[in-house]
Amino acid sequence: MGVLFGYYAAHDDDDAERAVRRDDGGPTGTGYDQFVVKGMDPVVELLPAEVLLTSRSAEAVEADPRHGGLIATVGDGEVIAVSLTDTFRDSLADSGPERLGSVARAWSGSDVFATPPDPEGLTGFLDSLSALARRAVALDRRLYCWICP
Repeated sequence: MGVLFGYYAAHDDDDAERAVRRDDGGPTGTGYDQFVVKGMDPVVELLPAEVLLTSRSAEAVEADPRHGGLIATVGDGEVIAVSLTDTFRDSLADSGPERLGSVARAWSGSDVFATPPDPEGLTGFLDSLSALARRAVALDRRLYCWICP
């Protein structure tokens, strides 16, 4: 089936943890503004997109404690949740379709993918992430990703 990645918005790290540590037994992320994709790792594969979109160096992004910061682990790693940087969220929220398409085209040529992806598919992903970021900014929320191997 492949690894699932759920990109979502939450008020803070404690709230983000509740998205994966479910007291109600519901599916991960239920009740949160989210979208789920296969094979889009927020730490490795998104790094070039964040660099391109924010104009920060890879080193600066990786040094940001919110870049892939561990928020929660369920069981023996059945699900984990990590944070995305606020700079990335804000840049996504401020970017229009033309900018996202340009980033996707450049990102598709990066070496983080085993097989070069279709830039249109990456543009669609960035469009979804940008829409989530805009809603998050409007509601004063942060971005996260849960990962289910």
